[in-house]
Amino acid sequence: MFIGREQELQFLQEKYEEKKGQLIVLYGRRRVGKTETLREFCKGKPHIFYSCTQCTDKVQLSKISKLLFKEDIPAKQYISEFSDWEKAFDSISELPYGDKKKLIIIDEFPYMCKNNKSIPSVIQNLWDAKLKNENVMIVLCGSAMSFIENELLSEKNPLYGRATGIYKMTEMNFYDAIKFFPNYSDADKVLVYSILGGIPHYLSQFCPELSVAENIKKNILTKGCVLYSEVDFLLHQELRETPIYNSIIEAVALGNTRLNDISQKSLVEDTSKTSVYLKNLIELGIVGREYSVDTKTKEKANSNRGIYRLTDNFFRFWYAFCFANFSQLEDRDIDGVYQYIIEPELHSFASYSFEDICREFVKEMQKKNELPFRYAKMGRWMGKTTVRDTESKNGLRVDETEIDLLAVGAKDKEYLVGECKFKGKPFSYSEYLDTKAKLSPMKGKAKFYYALFSESGFDKKIVDEAEQDNNIKLYDLSKIVNLND
Repeated sequence: MFIGREQELQFLQEKYEEKKGQLIVLYGRRRVGKTETLREFCKGKPHIFYSCTQCTDKVQLSKISKLLFKEDIPAKQYISEFSDWEKAFDSISELPYGDKKKLIIIDEFPYMCKNNKSIPSVIQNLWDAKLKNENVMIVLCGSAMSFIENELLSEKNPLYGRATGIYKMTEMNFYDAIKFFPNYSDADKVLVYSILGGIPHYLSQFCPELSVAENIKKNILTKGCVLYSEVDFLLHQELRETPIYNSIIEAVALGNTRLNDISQKSLVEDTSKTSVYLKNLIELGIVGREYSVDTKTKEKANSNRGIYRLTDNFFRFWYAFCFANFSQLEDRDIDGVYQYIIEPELHSFASYSFEDICREFVKEMQKKNELPFRYAKMGRWMGKTTVRDTESKNGLRVDETEIDLLAVGAKDKEYLVGECKFKGKPFSYSEYLDTKAKLSPMKGKAKFYYALFSESGFDKKIVDEAEQDNNIKLYDLSKIVNLND
């Protein structure tokens, strides 16, 4: 059963229904579900779906010729194969689809260009001279994001400015991802998302009828299952020097977020080299560079600004629990690794993803106009703040700290401070007071609201205070997870 991707399908359908010709570029990292989304879009429509392979240019041309000739185009009466790409692409306008759009999908388009760099020029010439004025829709799809962004869509490429639609597919959000597990408890939905993220290929490996623990043991820790070799397969397919990348990813997964710390932990002595490796991982969608929500654009250019985090939840899980214990998994000590390594830390591991989920929740609340104000930017805040300290003279001290979620209104006049607790006990009143103490110097300049998110409910004193103060909102796990129910 196909799950989610309503926005992508709507985008493609709207383009399909437009009268003029369409040249669409759809791309995104591997495993994100591009191919399955395109196949779902094609259902019920006459179309050609060609998946490029890593083969010679001649073989590629031969394969697409056979697909075109199956559609009974006029040229098949005279030849058995196209002699060049111009004739092959020109035949798209001859597809016998009547008044319906002539739809052709070219999946993994970068493979086609790899052995024939003139193909974008061929498409550009035909598009300008003919195809843009016809009832056709060509979708060029690819996983090589650097090729798509830095070459295909750049000014130097012949197709620059020709695309009538460009769509970068990202992983599913939490609310789509949990549709794979409709019968899981709210807490288990958070756990499974923290393990697999929003990558459909990963989500589909878990059986919704098995528990989270059973799925981890059967579909991640067992040698031979798809996810057991996924990380190694992806890195070898996309990168060279995989031992170095392994060390860098592990360093980030274990909590080293600053460039110098990552460099030292991974034993890459030159931070400039580490920066290049991290840049490549960012392009693959494995690592992200995160800035405090109030960081200015110019400040982001400073190499010392921002922190690095794994944005792929499954990679984070693998390097947190499996990578260092791989020899035990090879020995099939599955139950031991789960019982002694994973199970004691899994709930704590999920707390970071819970913060991401809460930020998604706030985004959805904004769409529904259910926030006290419309924020202009929202994210994690990192900096210095005042916190309570009973041992200091004035009861306060200044610390380096974070705010899990800070939404900022226009002209910094309104703030929504969010704190997220995914733990087995209620949000305590002292934690609430610590939250209220943050950004104290700003309270005379702007209006403050508070959003508290908790897996296990709230201390009674918090509930009582929230009942008296409309500027404090409490969200329990059921409300967060079942927002759209």
